[in-house]
Amino acid sequence: MKTQIFDKIKDDLIIKEIIKYSPNIEVYCVGGIIRDLFLNRENFDKDLIVKGIDAKDYALNLSEKLDATFIPLDETNNIYRLVLKDKKNFIDITNVLNNSIEDDLKRRDFTINSIAINLKTFEITDINYGLKDLKNKKIRMIEEKNFKEDPLRLLRAYRFQAVTDFDIDSKTEHTIKKYEDLIDKPAKERINYELMKLFNGEYTVKALLNMEKTGILYKILPIYLDVKKVPPNTHHHLDLIHHLIETVNQIQNFYKISKPEIKNHLDTTDFGGFSRLSHLKLAGFMHDIGKYSCWTIEEDTGRHRFIKHDDIGAKMAVPILKNLKFSKKQIEYITKMIKHHIYPSHVISSEVVTDKIKMRYIRKMEDDVIDNIILAMSDRLSARGKAVTDEMVKNNITGLTNLLNFYLDVKDTLEPLPKLLTGNEIMEILHIKPSKELGNIIAMIEEAQLNGEINTKEDALNFINEIKQKV
Repeated sequence: MKTQIFDKIKDDLIIKEIIKYSPNIEVYCVGGIIRDLFLNRENFDKDLIVKGIDAKDYALNLSEKLDATFIPLDETNNIYRLVLKDKKNFIDITNVLNNSIEDDLKRRDFTINSIAINLKTFEITDINYGLKDLKNKKIRMIEEKNFKEDPLRLLRAYRFQAVTDFDIDSKTEHTIKKYEDLIDKPAKERINYELMKLFNGEYTVKALLNMEKTGILYKILPIYLDVKKVPPNTHHHLDLIHHLIETVNQIQNFYKISKPEIKNHLDTTDFGGFSRLSHLKLAGFMHDIGKYSCWTIEEDTGRHRFIKHDDIGAKMAVPILKNLKFSKKQIEYITKMIKHHIYPSHVISSEVVTDKIKMRYIRKMEDDVIDNIILAMSDRLSARGKAVTDEMVKNNITGLTNLLNFYLDVKDTLEPLPKLLTGNEIMEILHIKPSKELGNIIAMIEEAQLNGEINTKEDALNFINEIKQKV
């Protein structure tokens, strides 16, 4: 095992450059890169600890040699980041704790992240038996006090589980439950990053199930305390919290079997440095959070109803995501998925599904058609109550597949809807000022375009004049 890691470390092009520009300096490669190389995973972030030289001086010198961007992450604790020219690889650099590599490794989070290699001698330091835990696929804490020192590690355990499929050992899991109330202490930006790493992992579902079991999920996202109150019903074989987790599972399954064109779309990093897939899985986990707020049970039939839960859920998601420091683009995407998760199924359930109806849907969803249809499929496959027949599921999935294939056939020929009238023109015609009313009128024109009711500037002028006459 050690030979395998040594060989991969020595062959890494960035490590070779680091060694080249670090003569007579005691530099250790530690943590994630060793874990990733052992697991045959790509690694883009390298952690270095240096001994006998100031970390800032070393980082500044190395940034110049590598033509990298130097970023102070934590001047108090002497932590610095180098972002390489490709904007994908980065190196974090700090000083060894107490001038002792052993002390440094003892204060880390998990044994699998506490393996160090001296880049001069290639001697390995593994005082916490991290290599053994890597081999046994085990996530094990180093010391209980390390969780109290940085409670973010409580969430990181599940992030690593989502990425590696490793099991969290029982003592570590017990300690997480013991200290779960501390999870609100770390900065929200740090929690955001760990959550997105978790949803970016292949084994997100395993992590979510265990987070629900220990209860830390409810500490991070208290909204799910209400979600868990909604039980199975005739249309859902699972209670609501497990329906949402199963939806994430179905999204991941769909990704695995997708054709390259769809995978490439879901792999794009259009928001916040993480893939569309990771954001779609988060949206899948949130798509029904509005149900508890509008939950009713019909007296005569006993049927559970959740009227307008899609719209309510989208609105509820905004403050939750803002609190966790998601960007405007991320929030727009996730809430769009929540609000429209039923939309594709409405399209295919039309009495006659014409190309015009399909095109209206595509125009409305724009670049998010693939994501939205996958969410609708995953939602359908995650709800198999007694009232849901195999034929209903088959018809729904077939219709959604046809809608997806239609989009893939026409997407390269699509052009943006033309802007028929400017805001200034509308204000001049109607004698109004910039206002909410103007925004509503612009939205009405776009809606009429989507419906095919207006296609030219003359049509738009007639539309505006009709509004003027009503006023």
